Amino acid sequence: MRAIVCQKFGPPEDLVLQEIDAPKPGPGELVVEVRASTVTFPDALMIEDKYQFKPSLPFIPGGEVAGVVDEIGEGVVGFKLGDRVVGSTLLVGGFAEKVLVKQSATKLLSKNLGFAESTGILYAYGTGYYGLKYRGALQPGETLLVLGAAGNVGLAAVELGKTMGARVIAAASNAEKLAVCRDRGADETIDYTKEDLKKRAKELTEGRGVDVIFDCVGGDYAEAALRAIAWCGRFLVIGFTAGIPHLPLNLTLLKSCQVIGVFYGAMASREPELLAEIVAELDGLATEGRLNPYVSGRYPLDQAPDALRALLDRKVTGKVVIEPNS
Repeated sequence: MRAIVCQKFGPPEDLVLQEIDAPKPGPGELVVEVRASTVTFPDALMIEDKYQFKPSLPFIPGGEVAGVVDEIGEGVVGFKLGDRVVGSTLLVGGFAEKVLVKQSATKLLSKNLGFAESTGILYAYGTGYYGLKYRGALQPGETLLVLGAAGNVGLAAVELGKTMGARVIAAASNAEKLAVCRDRGADETIDYTKEDLKKRAKELTEGRGVDVIFDCVGGDYAEAALRAIAWCGRFLVIGFTAGIPHLPLNLTLLKSCQVIGVFYGAMASREPELLAEIVAELDGLATEGRLNPYVSGRYPLDQAPDALRALLDRKVTGKVVIEPNS
């Protein structure tokens, strides 16, 4: 089978398309013929050896796939050949024609979502739901500010914030991205390349500040957002596409606010019961048609480096996917 392989750490252009042996399932495992594999920022960081998880070389990038069950290992229950499924590869392995997944990290596709839309539910919506509900305790009627709102995780947070009854302010880097955010339910938008983020967020909340900040960006935008937080607000640390910020902690005292880390991947391995609860709740939302994943680009397997480059160059709105068997 064909796969995209990282033989040495470096930019996406160093990745190579190779013929490798197809995987064989062991006990409790499935082989999935991949129809879509989501492209994420952690993928881009891992191939450059800049992520907290350090895979051993060589490795196949790709952390979540959707496809059709091709082989079933001993002891697997609840799945049959031909089932449409989505599964986590535990961070690596997804950019290939076939992939090995554990039964415990795999579920049947929602009837309302296709392959491309389903892959990324566990990553983007899982991160958003874990952050907003279980870490940030977002309440109906509160105001949510999402930084990097047009990205895969950010756009999921916009949608989830609305389903949870919040007033959502989406912040992104251009008018086209903000238009997508409005289409996905954002009540207000901020172009933080042209507007003063702190000032505009305060204006949109009549001076009281925002209750919850969902920060996918970091960099200088993090402090500006923190300065716009409300009394007893919650600042959720999601990611650092603009760099790791250095926050003045005196602001947390002055606002009596919290800065809260959100590491969905670590939670998934440390708290399996909570993970199962989140997956079940997201399944319910998907079945009700309340999740609407936005796929802006689809790439064949040999163009996976182009997809990663587009992500790194901030040219992606929503999510892009690799379709190895298209």
